[in-house]
Amino acid sequence: MELKLLNDQGQTASTLQASDVLFGRDYNEALVHQVVTAYLANARSGNRKQKGRSEIAKSTRKPFRQKGTGNARAGMASSPLWRGGGKIFPNTPDENFSQKVNRKMYRAGVAAILSQLAREDRLAVVDSFSVEAPKTRLLSQKLKGMGLDSVLVITDEIDENLFLSSRNLHQVLVLSVSEADPVSLVRFPKVLVTKGALAKMEEAWQ
Repeated sequence: MELKLLNDQGQTASTLQASDVLFGRDYNEALVHQVVTAYLANARSGNRKQKGRSEIAKSTRKPFRQKGTGNARAGMASSPLWRGGGKIFPNTPDENFSQKVNRKMYRAGVAAILSQLAREDRLAVVDSFSVEAPKTRLLSQKLKGMGLDSVLVITDEIDENLFLSSRNLHQVLVLSVSEADPVSLVRFPKVLVTKGALAKMEEAWQ
Protein backbone atom coordinates (compact mmCIF):
# COMPACT_ATOMS: atom_id res chain seq x y z
CA MET A 1 0.00 0.00 0.00
CA GLU A 2 1.41 3.40 -1.00
CA LEU A 3 0.87 6.38 1.30
CA LYS A 4 1.38 10.03 0.41
CA LEU A 5 4.43 11.75 1.88
CA LEU A 6 3.66 15.44 2.48
CA ASN A 7 6.10 18.34 2.62
CA ASP A 8 5.87 21.44 4.85
CA GLN A 9 3.40 23.04 2.42
CA GLY A 10 1.02 20.09 2.63
CA GLN A 11 1.75 18.99 -0.92
CA THR A 12 2.56 15.45 -1.97
CA ALA A 13 6.35 15.21 -2.27
CA SER A 14 6.49 11.47 -2.96
CA THR A 15 4.92 8.19 -1.93
CA LEU A 16 5.92 5.75 0.76
CA GLN A 17 5.43 2.00 0.73
CA ALA A 18 3.51 0.80 3.79
CA SER A 19 2.40 -2.58 5.08
CA ASP A 20 -0.62 -4.08 3.32
CA VAL A 21 -1.51 -5.89 6.55
CA LEU A 22 -2.10 -2.56 8.27
CA PHE A 23 -3.16 -0.30 5.40
CA GLY A 24 -4.55 -2.71 2.80
CA ARG A 25 -7.27 -4.47 4.79
CA ASP A 26 -10.91 -4.57 3.71
CA TYR A 27 -13.29 -2.37 5.69
CA ASN A 28 -15.35 -4.38 8.19
CA GLU A 29 -18.08 -2.03 9.39
CA ALA A 30 -19.45 -4.41 12.02
CA LEU A 31 -16.01 -4.98 13.54
CA VAL A 32 -15.15 -1.27 13.55
CA HIS A 33 -18.48 -0.48 15.22
CA GLN A 34 -17.83 -3.10 17.89
CA VAL A 35 -14.30 -1.85 18.57
CA VAL A 36 -15.35 1.81 18.78
CA THR A 37 -18.38 1.03 20.95
CA ALA A 38 -16.30 -1.11 23.31
CA TYR A 39 -13.64 1.60 23.61
CA LEU A 40 -16.25 4.21 24.54
CA ALA A 41 -17.99 1.82 26.95
CA ASN A 42 -14.72 0.95 28.70
CA ALA A 43 -14.08 4.65 29.27
CA ARG A 44 -17.32 5.07 31.21
CA SER A 45 -17.16 5.40 34.96
CA GLY A 46 -19.84 4.24 37.37
CA ASN A 47 -20.82 7.63 38.73
CA ARG A 48 -24.61 7.34 38.53
CA LYS A 49 -26.61 6.86 41.70
CA GLN A 50 -30.35 6.54 42.18
CA LYS A 51 -32.18 5.83 45.42
CA GLY A 52 -33.99 2.60 45.99
CA ARG A 53 -37.13 2.17 48.05
CA SER A 54 -35.24 1.74 51.32
CA GLU A 55 -33.18 4.91 50.79
CA ILE A 56 -36.05 7.37 50.30
CA ALA A 57 -36.43 9.83 53.22
CA LYS A 58 -40.17 9.41 53.64
CA SER A 59 -42.24 8.22 56.53
CA THR A 60 -43.00 4.52 56.71
CA ARG A 61 -46.46 5.34 58.09
CA LYS A 62 -49.39 4.06 56.08
CA PRO A 63 -50.58 7.03 53.93
CA PHE A 64 -54.27 6.29 54.49
CA ARG A 65 -56.37 3.55 55.97
CA GLN A 66 -56.67 0.21 54.21
CA LYS A 67 -60.37 0.28 53.45
CA GLY A 68 -63.14 2.74 52.80
CA THR A 69 -61.33 5.44 50.82
CA GLY A 70 -61.89 4.05 47.33
CA ASN A 71 -58.15 4.21 46.62
CA ALA A 72 -55.87 1.29 45.99
CA ARG A 73 -54.14 -0.09 49.07
CA ALA A 74 -50.87 1.69 49.92
CA GLY A 75 -48.29 0.72 52.49
CA MET A 76 -45.88 3.66 52.40
CA ALA A 77 -45.13 6.79 50.34
CA SER A 78 -41.67 5.51 49.28
CA SER A 79 -43.28 2.95 46.98
CA PRO A 80 -41.87 3.03 43.42
CA LEU A 81 -45.43 3.42 42.15
CA TRP A 82 -45.71 6.84 43.75
CA ARG A 83 -44.21 10.13 42.66
CA GLY A 84 -41.08 10.74 44.73
CA GLY A 85 -40.77 7.09 45.55
CA GLY A 86 -37.70 4.93 45.10
CA LYS A 87 -36.58 3.40 41.81
CA ILE A 88 -37.40 -0.25 41.23
CA PHE A 89 -34.00 -1.04 39.71
CA PRO A 90 -31.78 1.91 40.72
CA ASN A 91 -28.47 2.72 39.04
CA THR A 92 -25.52 2.20 41.36
CA PRO A 93 -21.90 3.48 41.23
CA ASP A 94 -20.51 -0.04 40.98
CA GLU A 95 -22.25 -0.67 37.65
CA ASN A 96 -19.83 -2.19 35.14
CA PHE A 97 -20.05 -0.95 31.53
CA SER A 98 -16.94 -2.66 30.19
CA GLN A 99 -17.00 -4.79 27.06
CA LYS A 100 -14.36 -7.37 26.23
CA VAL A 101 -12.66 -7.21 22.85
CA ASN A 102 -9.97 -9.73 21.95
CA ARG A 103 -6.57 -8.40 21.00
CA LYS A 104 -6.76 -9.78 17.47
CA MET A 105 -10.17 -8.19 16.98
CA TYR A 106 -8.93 -4.83 18.27
CA ARG A 107 -5.90 -4.87 15.98
CA ALA A 108 -8.03 -5.92 13.01
CA GLY A 109 -10.49 -3.11 13.74
CA VAL A 110 -7.71 -0.50 13.94
CA ALA A 111 -6.19 -1.85 10.71
CA ALA A 112 -9.59 -1.61 9.00
CA ILE A 113 -9.91 2.03 10.10
CA LEU A 114 -6.39 2.91 8.92
CA SER A 115 -6.98 1.16 5.59
CA GLN A 116 -10.20 3.06 5.02
CA LEU A 117 -8.52 6.36 5.91
CA ALA A 118 -5.79 5.63 3.37
CA ARG A 119 -8.33 4.75 0.67
CA GLU A 120 -10.28 7.94 1.34
CA ASP A 121 -7.07 10.02 1.16
CA ARG A 122 -7.52 11.11 4.79
CA LEU A 123 -4.20 9.68 6.00
CA ALA A 124 -0.77 10.99 5.06
CA VAL A 125 2.83 10.68 6.24
CA VAL A 126 5.31 13.44 7.10
CA ASP A 127 9.05 13.17 7.79
CA SER A 128 8.65 14.91 11.14
CA PHE A 129 6.25 17.28 12.83
CA SER A 130 7.37 19.79 15.43
CA VAL A 131 7.35 23.46 16.41
CA GLU A 132 10.25 25.58 17.63
CA ALA A 133 8.54 26.86 20.78
CA PRO A 134 5.47 25.97 22.87
CA LYS A 135 3.21 28.55 21.22
CA THR A 136 -0.26 27.87 19.86
CA ARG A 137 0.25 30.52 17.18
CA LEU A 138 3.23 28.68 15.68
CA LEU A 139 1.35 25.41 15.39
CA SER A 140 -1.73 27.14 14.00
CA GLN A 141 0.39 28.85 11.34
CA LYS A 142 2.13 25.58 10.49
CA LEU A 143 -1.17 23.75 10.00
CA LYS A 144 -2.63 26.65 8.02
CA GLY A 145 0.41 26.56 5.73
CA MET A 146 -0.23 22.86 5.11
CA GLY A 147 -3.90 23.51 4.39
CA LEU A 148 -5.08 21.60 7.45
CA ASP A 149 -7.83 22.62 9.84
CA SER A 150 -8.93 19.63 11.91
CA VAL A 151 -6.23 17.00 12.22
CA LEU A 152 -4.94 14.13 14.35
CA VAL A 153 -1.14 13.98 14.57
CA ILE A 154 0.46 10.66 15.52
CA THR A 155 4.14 10.87 16.45
CA ASP A 156 6.67 8.29 17.59
CA GLU A 157 7.41 10.36 20.71
CA ILE A 158 5.46 13.25 22.19
CA ASP A 159 7.40 16.47 21.70
CA GLU A 160 6.73 18.80 24.64
CA ASN A 161 6.59 21.93 22.48
CA LEU A 162 4.15 20.28 20.10
CA PHE A 163 1.97 18.95 22.92
CA LEU A 164 1.79 22.30 24.73
CA SER A 165 1.09 24.15 21.48
CA SER A 166 -1.86 21.91 20.62
CA ARG A 167 -3.72 22.07 23.94
CA ASN A 168 -5.68 25.23 23.08
CA LEU A 169 -6.65 24.00 19.60
CA HIS A 170 -9.77 21.91 20.07
CA GLN A 171 -9.66 20.71 16.46
CA VAL A 172 -6.06 19.41 16.80
CA LEU A 173 -4.97 16.36 18.80
CA VAL A 174 -1.40 15.10 19.20
CA LEU A 175 -0.91 11.49 20.29
CA SER A 176 1.89 8.98 20.45
CA VAL A 177 1.54 5.57 18.81
CA SER A 178 0.72 3.90 22.12
CA GLU A 179 -2.03 6.48 22.83
CA ALA A 180 -3.71 6.32 19.41
CA ASP A 181 -7.21 4.89 19.71
CA PRO A 182 -10.00 3.96 17.26
CA VAL A 183 -12.29 6.79 18.42
CA SER A 184 -9.68 9.47 17.64
CA LEU A 185 -8.92 7.85 14.29
CA VAL A 186 -12.54 8.04 13.13
CA ARG A 187 -13.19 11.44 14.71
CA PHE A 188 -10.79 13.59 12.70
CA PRO A 189 -11.13 14.19 8.95
CA LYS A 190 -7.34 14.14 8.48
CA VAL A 191 -4.62 12.03 10.13
CA LEU A 192 -0.90 12.85 9.92
CA VAL A 193 1.63 10.16 10.83
CA THR A 194 5.35 10.75 11.16
CA LYS A 195 7.80 8.28 9.62
CA GLY A 196 8.96 7.13 13.03
CA ALA A 197 5.38 6.59 14.16
CA LEU A 198 4.59 4.64 11.00
CA ALA A 199 7.43 2.22 11.72
CA LYS A 200 6.21 1.74 15.29
CA MET A 201 2.62 1.20 14.14
CA GLU A 202 3.66 -1.49 11.69
CA GLU A 203 5.69 -3.16 14.41
CA ALA A 204 3.06 -2.98 17.16
CA TRP A 205 -0.27 -3.41 15.36
CA GLN A 206 0.44 -6.03 12.71
